[in-house]
Amino acid sequence: MPKTLIIAEKPSVATDLARVLAKVPGVGKFEKHKDHFESDTTMITSAVGHLVELKMPSGPNGKKLPWGFKHLPCIPDQFELQPIEKSEPRLKAVVRLMKNKDVGEIINACDAGREGELIFQYLLMVSGVKKPVKRLWMQSMTNQSILDAYKRLRTDREMQPLADAALCRSESDWLVGLNGTRALTAYNSRNGGFNVTTAGRVQTPTLVILAERELEIRAFVSEDYYEVHGDFDVAAGSYAGRWFDESFKKDADNVQLRPERIWKGEDAEAIRARCEGKKGIVEETKKPSKQATPQLYDLTTLQREAGNRFGYSARRTLQLAQSLYERYKVLTYPRTDSRYLPEDYLATVKDTLGQLKNGKPSGGYAADLPGFAGHVLSNNMVVPSKRIFDNKKVSDHFAIIPTGEIPTGSLDGDAAKLFDLVCRRFLAVFYPAAEFELTSRITRIGADAFKTDGRVLIVPGWLEVYGRKPGVAASKDELVAVKNGEEAQNTRIEVRQDATKPPARYTEATLLS
Repeated sequence: MPKTLIIAEKPSVATDLARVLAKVPGVGKFEKHKDHFESDTTMITSAVGHLVELKMPSGPNGKKLPWGFKHLPCIPDQFELQPIEKSEPRLKAVVRLMKNKDVGEIINACDAGREGELIFQYLLMVSGVKKPVKRLWMQSMTNQSILDAYKRLRTDREMQPLADAALCRSESDWLVGLNGTRALTAYNSRNGGFNVTTAGRVQTPTLVILAERELEIRAFVSEDYYEVHGDFDVAAGSYAGRWFDESFKKDADNVQLRPERIWKGEDAEAIRARCEGKKGIVEETKKPSKQATPQLYDLTTLQREAGNRFGYSARRTLQLAQSLYERYKVLTYPRTDSRYLPEDYLATVKDTLGQLKNGKPSGGYAADLPGFAGHVLSNNMVVPSKRIFDNKKVSDHFAIIPTGEIPTGSLDGDAAKLFDLVCRRFLAVFYPAAEFELTSRITRIGADAFKTDGRVLIVPGWLEVYGRKPGVAASKDELVAVKNGEEAQNTRIEVRQDATKPPARYTEATLLS
């Protein structure tokens, strides 16, 4: 009877597959061999990431393609593949199994994404094997997710569009990188020397964004301006205000113009002299405001927030997320561009919440998370919502969420922080909006006006998951109570000098945005 060969992307995944699939009726117990696992019906092996790459072009004499304009553009009629030198022994082992006469069917169990598809397609191409192919598409690495994916193997035909996209991406990178780099190098070396100038499909437009911002910064001419700040006493206490021009109108061509900025020092000093020690009359308007629940994470928003909160680089965040997915099995597949879940995922979400509710706090799983999960379940807060569940906005993968598995040991500090970040976002999306009271206070001394803005949290909503309490605002937003028409005594007033600043250089987080 022909055997099935399963090819994973990494050895650790092959080991997990052998452990889990041994429980499937008809598969059988696996024995470990040098390069694979084998049962009576199935063999499991793995790559170590990419084993094959596109071959560099050769020149007219069969040697390396010379540099220079006359050899461009280089567009091969057919792209050729070659082994990656350091992993060639692994390639030979995998291809040998693919060609094994006992193997009648091959299952692609590489990572469920475009790159995983490319790794497998290149293996098929370099081996020349024409055996039937199926796809094991896993959204997470939990035992149940592996078993579910094995029960619902995808056909080779279903995967063809992704395979085409993977090959197109690889070949376009090759074409742009090789031709662009050689053309720019030739141009920059035209007056002598050899000035290598690299270009790439992603690298070059990203560099343009950085270069344009740098040119803005270098061309920026700073201007001095002044602000007048005052402190005021009322019956309930003190508050600060800043002078502003009530007749100010925005100028789209000059973003440096703002209502609180005064461009002449003598004008600022005149305001200070007019208002110092005087009493003002308070006017106050309040209006309710809601802050909508945030959406689930895709990889980019997770990288951005982890960068802002913890200072992690995008690369570090991806490494941690990949480890939480692959090694600890507590997160779903991280390389996703979707912030939504499938519409039929409500029952799975409730199961996940149930596991989070019953999980015992441990290293990486905070003590308050079970309570929040229980609150969501007991109040039936998981309901169909296009903000969370939308098939049209789920591509190869859905949003990054917890799998429901609770870390049995202690996660390292960075991994624990990222896991907590994803868990809290997953819980928060089912909570209602946060409700604030926005306050705008104007203190008038004659014709001069000082503005004070504040915000008070009334109903925490989803912010409760992040530890916020009603009635407690950030200190800079807190305002003492006043009555409309109440007198406010100026107790201190000062002129502050500053200068306009150029746009900030990009951080990794703002560049991701």
